[in-house]
Amino acid sequence: MDYGVLMSRFAREAAGRKLTQQTLLYASLRHAILNGDIRHGSQLVPTRALAEQLGIARNSVLYAYERLAEEGFIAASRHGSIVSCFAPQSANTDAPGAQPVGRLSQRVAALPRDRGARGLHSPFQAGVPALDEFPVAQWRASMERAWRAVDARDLGYGHHAGNPSLRRAVAEYVRVSRGVRCTADQVFITAGTHASLDLCARMLADPGDIAWMENPGYHGARVAFQSAGLNIVPIPVDAAGIAPTDAHWQRTPPRLVYITPSHQYPLGCVLSLERRWSIIDNIAERGAWIVEDDYDSELRHSGPPLPSVQGLRPATPVVYLGTFSKTMFPALRIGFMIVPANLATEIGGVIGEMSRQGRVADQIALADFIESGKYARHLRRMRRIYQQRREAVVGAIDAHMRDLVTVSSDGSGMHLTMRLDAPLRDRDASAALREKGISVSPLSTYCHRGEDAERFNGFLLGYAAVRPDKADRLVAELAAAIRSLAASS
Repeated sequence: MDYGVLMSRFAREAAGRKLTQQTLLYASLRHAILNGDIRHGSQLVPTRALAEQLGIARNSVLYAYERLAEEGFIAASRHGSIVSCFAPQSANTDAPGAQPVGRLSQRVAALPRDRGARGLHSPFQAGVPALDEFPVAQWRASMERAWRAVDARDLGYGHHAGNPSLRRAVAEYVRVSRGVRCTADQVFITAGTHASLDLCARMLADPGDIAWMENPGYHGARVAFQSAGLNIVPIPVDAAGIAPTDAHWQRTPPRLVYITPSHQYPLGCVLSLERRWSIIDNIAERGAWIVEDDYDSELRHSGPPLPSVQGLRPATPVVYLGTFSKTMFPALRIGFMIVPANLATEIGGVIGEMSRQGRVADQIALADFIESGKYARHLRRMRRIYQQRREAVVGAIDAHMRDLVTVSSDGSGMHLTMRLDAPLRDRDASAALREKGISVSPLSTYCHRGEDAERFNGFLLGYAAVRPDKADRLVAELAAAIRSLAASS
């Protein structure tokens, strides 16, 4: 074995890593042993002879051998340093860039991926609030008060249900603004809607149970339910929301029904009162659950927010989900779930075993922000801002893209949907636009099946981050990019 060649080869494979001579020798030998190039039972060259052969200090060789011995790769004997019989003799497991031999479970590997460019900061990216308008100074003041209130006892794991002051503040807020029937004991603080959905999927259903989802519908719910081993049945959505038929109830009775009734995601329609009652009645007969994701309910631009499904009838098996990621800022990572009163204690015990609470100061600060009235004032201001930004974007679309797209009539939330009238597939167009630094989510990816996707060929266009004075230029750039793609398709 030519150790010089061994080191040179490893150095080329590890290009870009700054390694000392002693570290390079150690890593080269370790790699060769793991890779089977130096087999167990082999005797390594004595340290003095190897140092002379490589033209390096003997201490560097001693260092490499000592590290290999500490890790069990070699053992000292009266014949010298011998490669241990415990050293694995598998191929190429430690090569730079080598791939692990394990794999994801088939269920997880088959999960849908949101192909949107989450790391790309584009003004049209859906789901991103107007962070430039967030009242940072007011939030900083709430955080400073919170940290002054924190003592050593608060630095451990928090109560499994969340900080009591925030639970009380959330309960009071949703009772008044959303007509939710609850007390603070029914409120559980989570790390956001994704965390809440994961808890619902694992607590309320067993693997193999049926979960109904709106089609098109929210990626995050689909991933949470499929990860828990649930069988998803896609239910079509029309202008009045999710539209199950009698055949759906009879042939595929659900364990969970996931709905976004106040602002259907992604289409934006509102679930009609008639369908709300129909779902409640059918759920009660079958002993199933409604998971009500009150997405964007606070950001209705015309008229007051609609009352929740949870509040329509007492004792309805509804778990109500909310989040502060959109109304405050995404990095806050605080959401909540409200469970039926008769199961709050039992569910609390389960949650206590499944998750741990932290970020006590953030929760205390948010409670202060709500109780002081700052949250309500912030929401009122953001509704006006989002309405202005939507009007500016829709006006620019009408001026520059009228022949390319048809915009939905919905006027709530932070995004709009538009049908693509140009001869393009939305997935291909979205990928090409990302190459130009423009992030628009393809609408078809929110569908459960390929044949459904053909009916929803379009885009989700976020407008919350688009200032009115920038809207015309940004939309014109988007229109020019789509025209170019259509011309070359």
